[in-house]
Amino acid sequence: MANLEVEKIRNVAVIAHGGAGKTALIESMLFNSGSIDRLGNVEDGTTTTDYEPEEIARKITITSSLAFCNWNGQRINLIDTPGFINFIEDTRGCLRAVDGAVVIVSAISGVKAETMKIWKYADEFEIPRLVFINKMDKDNANFSRAIGELEKSFEKDAIPLQIPIGSGGSFTGIVDLLKMKAYKFSHGKAEEYDIPSDLLPEVEEYRKKLVEKIAESDDVLLEKYLDGRDLTEDEMIKGIREGSLTKKFIPVMCGSATRNIAITQLLDAMLLCLPSPAEMERISPIKGKNPKDGKDSTRMPSKTNPLSAYVFKTIADPYAGKLSVFRVYSGTLKADSNILNTTRGAKERIGQVFYLMGKKQIPAQSIGPGEIGVVAKLKETCTGDTLSDEAHPIIFEKVKFADPIISYAIAPKSKGDEEKVGTSIHRILEEDPSLKFQRDEETKEMLLSGMGQVHLEVTIEKLKRKFGVEVVMKTPKVPYRETIKVSARAQGKYKKQSGGRGQYGDCSIEIEPLPRGGGYEFLDKIVGGVIPQQYRPAVEKGVVETMKEGIIAGYPLVDIKVTLFDGSYHSVDSSEMAFKIAGSMALKKTVMDAKPILLEPIMKVEVITPDDTLGAVIGDLNSKRGRVQGVEPQAGGNQKITSLVPMSEMLIYANQLHSLTSGRGLYSMEFSNYEEVPGHLSQKIIAEREAQKKEKVEEK
Repeated sequence: MANLEVEKIRNVAVIAHGGAGKTALIESMLFNSGSIDRLGNVEDGTTTTDYEPEEIARKITITSSLAFCNWNGQRINLIDTPGFINFIEDTRGCLRAVDGAVVIVSAISGVKAETMKIWKYADEFEIPRLVFINKMDKDNANFSRAIGELEKSFEKDAIPLQIPIGSGGSFTGIVDLLKMKAYKFSHGKAEEYDIPSDLLPEVEEYRKKLVEKIAESDDVLLEKYLDGRDLTEDEMIKGIREGSLTKKFIPVMCGSATRNIAITQLLDAMLLCLPSPAEMERISPIKGKNPKDGKDSTRMPSKTNPLSAYVFKTIADPYAGKLSVFRVYSGTLKADSNILNTTRGAKERIGQVFYLMGKKQIPAQSIGPGEIGVVAKLKETCTGDTLSDEAHPIIFEKVKFADPIISYAIAPKSKGDEEKVGTSIHRILEEDPSLKFQRDEETKEMLLSGMGQVHLEVTIEKLKRKFGVEVVMKTPKVPYRETIKVSARAQGKYKKQSGGRGQYGDCSIEIEPLPRGGGYEFLDKIVGGVIPQQYRPAVEKGVVETMKEGIIAGYPLVDIKVTLFDGSYHSVDSSEMAFKIAGSMALKKTVMDAKPILLEPIMKVEVITPDDTLGAVIGDLNSKRGRVQGVEPQAGGNQKITSLVPMSEMLIYANQLHSLTSGRGLYSMEFSNYEEVPGHLSQKIIAEREAQKKEKVEEK
């Protein structure tokens, strides 16, 4: 397949909240353009872009996928992105590689919290957008309400280029406000006819708003409009394009993806309102840094410029190996060539390159500027890396993904599979940068962290399907701490003198509480050599090791100052080991006299919730021992609640918030500080730890 002219390419992400109809819309685009000859559907699991078994089972997009179509002599590269909150970090990564986006808004549910989050991602990359109001054929569909929500949520004029004829069961077509013609549809085909007389007043009102907005975009057009002269169709087309590319207003289309109504008009509008890579370069120039000197460097989207490409997605394929999905920004990436991974300073060998149509790989000889392709089995390359010509290196800025918000402990179902679990999960991590995996040295657990419980459940399913690894998921242990409230003194004396050489160590220590976060201090106040210098470090070693093990519940002891002030020794029987044991004994005694308490991690939690569920969410946070710090209004009829909540109450919050807000709420959290556990809860935690310790002893 010959490389395309940059001016004839559109790289478009289809973005929306979960269930808005992204996958169905792309399927209709592919069908109407002739890219596929059979129209699949989500319910049957037969769509081009939702092909993973986990997606088919859940009927949602879990991982972004690519397809393309040719329309009116132009190539449109389409990315079907996730909209479910657990998976939208993948969407963010894809927006880095496109030049425009079609934002779907449901005519039933309107703008949701996820829509707003994804819109912000598009703002981050300065991407022009076109809105498609979907599901006009469903009951309770309301076009004008959706327009109102758009303007309120995004604080920008939403300008329809067409309006619907009817809604729900009576939705039959659209009126094109540019051509002033009505169209009804059968099997995706449009039939032109005159605008129904009962719609004329509404059409005239929307047409007037469109003309006014176009006139405002150009002084010459504005003067013509104010003089009472009509704008020509060419002038209106130019004005729509200019207003869209400069984001002065939001162009709006409408239709039904599942009934294939007004999809061809949407394809036309995508060519009109969204930029080619060449035009996007003028809106947001291709910038990076030269790794040799750290200076800014720019590239033009042309074949004559040196190669530069950005890897925005990785697919872990157990058969084909690692697949790296990339966007070429300049130059040409050729099959059977050598390139430089500038991010890692590593040379890579390019084998065969492909275009993607869902899971189908279509071989290509080369991938030119502005195009999106895939290459298999790059050894060093990961998501976010830059590939370039070795003689002209450049590094593009990586997308920074959000930190995970929920963690679960995982353990292999079969004993001895720990290493296999680790290896397989690292393959999955290459595919999904929003996951994190670590071994907690304190709790000895393997922790898998992600954006929500469903995210982790899907990851576990993929582990089994792709790599044959089965694990169980359980709530992770909370990293409690122990500390003291008052000062105390005690002696630790270890004496063992029966048969052979004995053991003798004797030390007296004082412990004092430090401010929260103070850590640990050790002070040597021995006077006159009552404990020789060579044994004093052993006392501290015994103290430190016992602090790690904990005393009242087996959690690390923190925020204490230990002073060694007295002791005695035996010239023959004393040893480092004896003084280490004595130090441990002394600490255990003093802690029990110093009013020991448990500390728990407190998280700073930010929740975005719609106005109508604000009270329920605040009430729920209060029930979790949360302390609300403030509530701030947000765009789109949402509120942001800032609260401090114990970590133990937040371990399964993702599911609870989803239930409280009908899936419209979002939250993030980060560690804030440690605070004392209330007495009744502390007793319960200590009792549970004692029971666990007893079980382990009995097992042995």
